[in-house]
Amino acid sequence: MDLDQLCINTIRTLSIDAIQKANSGHPGLPLGAAPMAYALWTRHMKHDPADPSWPDRDRFVLSAGHGSMLLFSLLHLTGYDLSLDDLASFRQWHSRTPGHPEYGDTPGVETTTGPLGQGFATAVGMAIAEAHLAATYNTADHQIVDHFTYVLASDGDMMEGVSCEAASLAGHLRLGKLICLYDSNAISLAGSTELCFTEDVASRFRSYGWHVITVADGNDLAAIDTALAEAKADLTRPTLIQVRTIIGYGSPNKANSSASHGSPLGKEEVAATKRALGMPDDRDFYVPDEVRVSYSEVGKQGKAAHQAWQARFDLWAAANPDLARRWHDALSGRLPDGWDRDVPTFTPADSSATRASSGKVLNAIAPNYPSLIGGSADLNPSTNTALNGMGDFAPGGAPGSTEGAVGGPWGFAGRNIHWGVREHAMAAAANGMALHGGVRPFVATFFNFADYLKPALRLSALMKLPVIYVFTHDSIALGEDGPTHQPIEQLASLRATPNVVVLRPCDANEVAEAWKFACRRMDGPVALVLSRQKLPTFDRSVVGSAEGVARGAYTFMEASGGKPRLVLLATGSEVALAAKAREILESEGIPTRVVSMPSWELFDAQDAAYQAAVLPTSAKKLAIEAASPLGWHKYVGSDGDVVAMTTFGASAPAEKLAEAFGFTPDSVAQRARRLLR
Repeated sequence: MDLDQLCINTIRTLSIDAIQKANSGHPGLPLGAAPMAYALWTRHMKHDPADPSWPDRDRFVLSAGHGSMLLFSLLHLTGYDLSLDDLASFRQWHSRTPGHPEYGDTPGVETTTGPLGQGFATAVGMAIAEAHLAATYNTADHQIVDHFTYVLASDGDMMEGVSCEAASLAGHLRLGKLICLYDSNAISLAGSTELCFTEDVASRFRSYGWHVITVADGNDLAAIDTALAEAKADLTRPTLIQVRTIIGYGSPNKANSSASHGSPLGKEEVAATKRALGMPDDRDFYVPDEVRVSYSEVGKQGKAAHQAWQARFDLWAAANPDLARRWHDALSGRLPDGWDRDVPTFTPADSSATRASSGKVLNAIAPNYPSLIGGSADLNPSTNTALNGMGDFAPGGAPGSTEGAVGGPWGFAGRNIHWGVREHAMAAAANGMALHGGVRPFVATFFNFADYLKPALRLSALMKLPVIYVFTHDSIALGEDGPTHQPIEQLASLRATPNVVVLRPCDANEVAEAWKFACRRMDGPVALVLSRQKLPTFDRSVVGSAEGVARGAYTFMEASGGKPRLVLLATGSEVALAAKAREILESEGIPTRVVSMPSWELFDAQDAAYQAAVLPTSAKKLAIEAASPLGWHKYVGSDGDVVAMTTFGASAPAEKLAEAFGFTPDSVAQRARRLLR
């Protein structure tokens, strides 16, 4: 067999050996997709195995994350820091080769994948980041951002709605540096895709505005090579290369069958497959010497490309010192000097919905934080997340756009991304932007529609990505839009997700502090939960300092005499309600403290002494929140109570809903009296 085929078959046999040793995994995809992956990684992809974080590398996303051994085999063979022992520990405790690719565990893995469709949409975000950085930092004399994003997707990826959303957006934006290799094998876990998936995927992608190429034989290396070259030459639109493959290729008894999709082949079938591929059947994890030598060329080519880029970068940095400083801040994640210097301090005269004060704070930060970029799911006028004067992210600029950061029209240098009604793709793409680096993404929608993007937010948390989520219209006070738009269980859902910090501020000054925290947090996502209805802005000379937001909870109003008999805990719009209920209770001689608790997660991170000082064990506790009560008993105790929602809301004016569901000062005071009996 020729050297190319030997290199391809080595990918295949390493993969099936690791899966067999683990007695768990998905051998079908690595066996079928190895030729296209080999062609991409050795002939087209620009990467330096010695430095997986090189900023101008091409990105590769294995959206079909169940085929993880394909990626791990490639990483090992091309010279990344991944040994044969690592491959042999596939899917084991603390292994660097987990069951699905996990960002941060393995050098060269660009994103966590496994939930189908997520990787595809994340790759769209990476391409958005590349386009924005190229438009922002490249000059006529020096190109320092010029790379592709590649994604390998399966039939399952193409079925998922999130990939449809993302593909539609990518075509609209004409992201010409995005190339998808579609492993089209017509087999899914349950059997043939004829059971459920008979659409013309190529025609669908053409309708999205993609360039579509078909390779009839997944083992035709020359055709794959030609298709990749053609895709790279078309920079006006993203490209889908549909490659017809045979799942489990080489397996005498399980090829072209769902039997090879998600289970080890078995020892006898592994041996038979090796024989069919012309590989020795008595050697596990076998890499021929000539294969090692061949793959070593990838590292040499990558090092040369990296060095050439570094030379260009040094010339660019010398010619553009201000841009270079900005670049280093952006790539390192460092907040620029003075990024928060224009954040306003609000007075009672500034009372407004927290979504409105959030818009003011965001637009005070954005001019001094040039990496901040994002938008909403077609809701900017309602979420108040438009960046004023920052232009629209769009190919060729937008009507009425101004000049961009480096003297050109806005175009991809614009910082307002119009995601359209695509919450899921929006959040997944934001993950891709954060993973790519150089930009700080934020996204926005109505809080009830957090349900549409939750899988992507979960991955933000799992990968510890600093994505900022802005959720407005946060309670039943939304009113007449009714229960379809009134969030109930969403706060509990986000709070139950590890590594998410949820902040529900009560007024404009808490909003300002919440945004400051969100911008500073670099090891996970932050969710800002904001009101549609107008809320009072409190006089901070009378109530506690809003800087208490950073500690999650703080004494907002103290009880008379400083020793509370009752503590009212509240978040967001219910803090003002608690303050009014406190007036009633204090007038009746009940010493009552109000605690604003915008973030459970931040409060839980405080030491026990601080927690006890804010929530003394000697006082009864009543929590107030217009959402599910789930979780509040951790803070109020078994002898406390919670004023919350145990049903969906209704369509009616907000005032009527507050009365009907018990969110009035008198109702809260009555619950407090009952608690104190």
